Amino acid sequence: MAEVKTYNYLLRQDDGKDYRELGEYRAAGGYKAVLKAVRLGPDAVIAEMKKASVRGRGGAGFPAGIKWGFVPKETDKPKYLVVNADEGEPGTFKDNYFLSHDPHRLIEGCIICSMALGIETCYIYIRGEFFEQIDTVTRAIEQCYEAGILGESVMRTDQKLDVYVHPGAGAYICGEETALLESLEGKPGQPRLKPPFPAVVGAFGCPTVINNVETLATVPLIVEHGADWFVGLGVERDGGSRICGVSGHVNNPGLFEVGVGANMRDIIYELAGGVSEGREIKAVIPGGSSCPVLTKDEIDVPLTVEGLKEVDSMLGTCGIIVIAEGTCVVKCLQRISHFYAHESCGQCTPCREGTGWVARIIDNIEAGRAKMSDLDLLLDVADSIGGNTICALGDAAELPVLSFVSKFREDFAEHIRQGCCPFDDQPLPRH
Repeated sequence: MAEVKTYNYLLRQDDGKDYRELGEYRAAGGYKAVLKAVRLGPDAVIAEMKKASVRGRGGAGFPAGIKWGFVPKETDKPKYLVVNADEGEPGTFKDNYFLSHDPHRLIEGCIICSMALGIETCYIYIRGEFFEQIDTVTRAIEQCYEAGILGESVMRTDQKLDVYVHPGAGAYICGEETALLESLEGKPGQPRLKPPFPAVVGAFGCPTVINNVETLATVPLIVEHGADWFVGLGVERDGGSRICGVSGHVNNPGLFEVGVGANMRDIIYELAGGVSEGREIKAVIPGGSSCPVLTKDEIDVPLTVEGLKEVDSMLGTCGIIVIAEGTCVVKCLQRISHFYAHESCGQCTPCREGTGWVARIIDNIEAGRAKMSDLDLLLDVADSIGGNTICALGDAAELPVLSFVSKFREDFAEHIRQGCCPFDDQPLPRH
């Protein structure tokens, strides 16, 4: 097992300092990158972002610098920056760190992005249940206005920037960028058809950049240290460090900052302390609940966008969920499927009807009420959802089903043969 190198460039949770306070943040060098960005100029900042190969940290993995480049330079409309701080993906909890403990890092990234793209208004869209986080970010913004870091003259420059916090209402679908925009505009949070894309027609019909919290938190580091340094932390075409969240059946769950490309098995056993109670791994979900599950033989894989594609899964939000031997994978999938059925916005028929149908079939399998033919029915229904919806929630509901059933089909079949869950102390009655 190789040693995993960890960093504290982004994740500074153990140094004893309170980065919620502006003075503490500035004492550690905070907001100096803004002044460097002014000296570099907008074109140079965008070039550095492209050179740094920052793959978006929100799940899609699209290069952030290229995304910035889609925003038109010349337009008669105002331009907006919208921060996706919804973080509703089960198994994902890394953005919460910045919202709770290091909000100024996010705000500094917002300022630099806005300077580079000529943006004067930024909205931070925060998940509705994050009450304390909303208060923390709001207070940090107030500190910045009082210190002249935000407002009519950002740090005594010609840049104007106003930043607003917009609480969501706790809908997972609003993590999808166009549903987020609809919600921001006061409409039901339902995804839009694309094109047009938000970079051209986004918030209030204007050009808009939408970035994840962690993506923007990396921006001050890139400006301060340079793109070459940032790329050196990761791998070619996937630069930097990433905050990896590990949860589930491990001895030391939590957040770890590692270089992009670190090995997943090593992270689980070295940083997260291995599997709890000395058990073996049965399965691992690598990047949040929407990512196809991996078996224990598939986790010797680099944490990169391309590396997870090689094993037919996704890096997602880098939220690793470890499932130990002795765990009922049917019950795991049952919880995941009920989540997506509940969070479907109902706009697309395949998702609205299919997610509920999937959840009911899995309920019957878990309870021992199903027939063997229901396994193929389950796969058929799930396959009819993915790729047939406006947004990726349909794929998020489909992919776990296809991967769990294909890799652990015998577990599902054993529920049907025994007429109960083999992992329950008390069998559930047949109906």
